[in-house]
Amino acid sequence: MSSTPAVIEDRSPAYAHYWEYLCDELRRLDLLIHLQLLRQGDKQPASPLDQFRGLVLSETEIYPLLQSNNGDSAEPSDASLEYQELTATLAKLENEIQERRANMEHDIPLARLAQIFQLSKFEVDCLLIALAPELNHKYEKLYAYLQDDVTRKKPSVDLVMNLLLQGTHEKWAARAAFDPGAALFRFRLLRMPEGFDGTRPLISRFMALDDRMVSFLLGRADVDSRIENAIKCYNPGEAAPKLPPEQDSIRNAVHSHIHDGNRQNFIICCHGSYGVGKKTFAQNLAGDLGFPLIIADVSKMLDGPFEETTWLLGREALLQSALLCLENFDALLTEDVTAKSRLEALLDMSRACSWLVFLCSTRQPNLQRLLHQSRLVDLHFPIPDAGARKKIWEGLLSKVDGSTANLNFAALASKFRFTTGQMRDALSLAQNLAQLRPPPDNEIGMKDLETACRSQSNQKLGTLARKITPVNSWDDIVLPENLLQQLREICQRVVHRARVLGDWGFGRKLSLGKGINALFAGPSGTGKTMATEILAHELGIDLYKIDLSGVVSKYIGETEKNLDRVFEAAEDANAILFFDEADSLFGKRSEVRDSHDRYANIEISYLLQKMEEYEGLAILATNLKANLDESFTRRLAFTVHFPFPDHASRRLIWQKIWPTEVVLDNEVDLDCLARQFKLSGGNIKNVALAAAFLAAEDESPITVAHLLHATGREYQKLGKPLSPEQLVLNAFEEVPA
Repeated sequence: MSSTPAVIEDRSPAYAHYWEYLCDELRRLDLLIHLQLLRQGDKQPASPLDQFRGLVLSETEIYPLLQSNNGDSAEPSDASLEYQELTATLAKLENEIQERRANMEHDIPLARLAQIFQLSKFEVDCLLIALAPELNHKYEKLYAYLQDDVTRKKPSVDLVMNLLLQGTHEKWAARAAFDPGAALFRFRLLRMPEGFDGTRPLISRFMALDDRMVSFLLGRADVDSRIENAIKCYNPGEAAPKLPPEQDSIRNAVHSHIHDGNRQNFIICCHGSYGVGKKTFAQNLAGDLGFPLIIADVSKMLDGPFEETTWLLGREALLQSALLCLENFDALLTEDVTAKSRLEALLDMSRACSWLVFLCSTRQPNLQRLLHQSRLVDLHFPIPDAGARKKIWEGLLSKVDGSTANLNFAALASKFRFTTGQMRDALSLAQNLAQLRPPPDNEIGMKDLETACRSQSNQKLGTLARKITPVNSWDDIVLPENLLQQLREICQRVVHRARVLGDWGFGRKLSLGKGINALFAGPSGTGKTMATEILAHELGIDLYKIDLSGVVSKYIGETEKNLDRVFEAAEDANAILFFDEADSLFGKRSEVRDSHDRYANIEISYLLQKMEEYEGLAILATNLKANLDESFTRRLAFTVHFPFPDHASRRLIWQKIWPTEVVLDNEVDLDCLARQFKLSGGNIKNVALAAAFLAAEDESPITVAHLLHATGREYQKLGKPLSPEQLVLNAFEEVPA
């Protein structure tokens, strides 16, 4: 290598481009390397073994090491003039770099890093030394030569300190810059392939520039590939979805907190159901403040090394000068020890990397003890009420091509307690369903919207209850006209809820009881389940059956927990809840004679509270209405008593029970069956089905014999076996009930 010092010519006082500045920094690095070569050359005389440098250690190398001064570097004695000239050239170049970049500090990534992460000049030079091999292959050879090892192409801590520092005390003090908690490594600007496990001395460890930092220092805005699948970035100029009017007051309140002059560690906890507008609120607020926003999905961050991903996210926020929004924050709100440590790591990063952080979750987090050094604002985003949902549906569907004349917005708003996001998703799915049909039948209809809405409803309830697919309609049930009218009134209340509670303002008058509760009472088989199916079919709403006999527990407090799980899952299910065997829990509230009586009453009171809080349609079925407490029935919107069918009703049930494909023998007298056997509708269905299987075995139409045999079996199940004489059709006699 030539020992002639580089000549620095006078040039323009300002850099025209960042690359011009970077070239000068590399020239400065070349001078530092040249000086180090002179220092090393003076300490290690020429040897025949130089060609094996790094592979063979000789006495000529070892003895000078024993005579060294523990790291102090001295000017080479036989090249002092050259060394002094290089030093002067280096000083002149450094001064020129400083002057020429003065007017473009913001356009120099190295300078921006120093400002963002509060780096010292020494730390910035460390980044430059690590960047050089990414720009020119020659630096790998130079570093290997300086470190006496052809395999050591990355700069070690020792090499960096030898290039930049002179005295032993300076080098020892500089070790702090390479600690795990120091800025270079805390924010993952540099990495050490060997890590910080202590197996190698610090000065022997190698440094490498993180790939994201290479991109940044080269002027590119690439997001780190390790987190790009978990984040979305929004610039302040991007148009965010418009906030609903009811959130304007929340927005103004937060503005008043932020604009009080303190922008340190401000955390906004936004909790509410999916699609309620938490992220939209964060986008709007970030846009108001003129900051980019990074929305990170915490649940996706759990797939990899969480703490590493957390700090990569924080570094990205600092590099983009962005605010942070952490969605699906619920993933860390568990009692698991690992989740707690991850939560603390995420909050530590948030405090260090963003002055304003949005935490988005479906439930309210309790973070007071962890955020005692931060300013905390807790915001609840409720689901829009029925009137607001109607307006949102109208607004969304007004932008869809085609006619909306046949769409009942009020019914959609009443039946599906949706957030804006859920409505948007449902509309998108409905459009896809409509487009599957050929024109002109490919316009969105109510059936498309109802199907899409059901698919958007929360399916968690399916793990706690049995979903029933309705197959019955109004033509299938046999009830007195007064009861049929009551069932239709229940439907009407569901359909018109948006108008009455929203448009007519009754919702403002009610704190509880905005849902619809009904009691279906009557003997087994009289049509309670069928009536519930018909309501679900008519309304286009999912139906879930909960057997209360399985919810009630003999252990104190377990019944409340079971009920709480059911109602929590039902909150977003937009379904009809059908509680069967209600009398197993809702019996007469007893006088308090012992602790069990007291807790039994607590269970009932807790259920009453959950029923009043639930805003959907809940139906309770019981065989024994007399067992129900009057204070309970008084709080229900509807009480429908299903009577045991009389002769005329039984005859009608027998007529409707048969599918059109079934062939009955001419001798079958349905009126006689209705008169002879006092059976409920459920029992009649069982007899008809059993008779059909008997006929299938005989490969014949359904005969009187088949029906009588099936009837005998049904009475056996009821514990009322019939004698052979009773199993004969007689138009003038009836089998006793």
